[in-house]
Amino acid sequence: MDQINHTGLISGFNNLKQLEMAVAAAQKMTGSATMSMDPEAIQNAEKALQDAKAIYQTAGETGVDQPFLSNQNELLLQCEHQLNEAKK
Repeated sequence: MDQINHTGLISGFNNLKQLEMAVAAAQKMTGSATMSMDPEAIQNAEKALQDAKAIYQTAGETGVDQPFLSNQNELLLQCEHQLNEAKK
């Protein structure tokens, strides 16, 4: 089993699946936080985004499945933009 360095969790998923799940979580948390405009929810969404970016960095090092990685990066950028707009 692989250990996720930034959380210490152990997962049976490969890096790409971990990335896909982390991006999906960041998207959901971002959407919920920006709808409620709750400061704590926004902080939690930012943390989820940071975690997903960390997984993206490790998944991107392999160089496999570039279209998938590009799509996941675009989704992360959209979350980041949404959070930045909500904080204005």
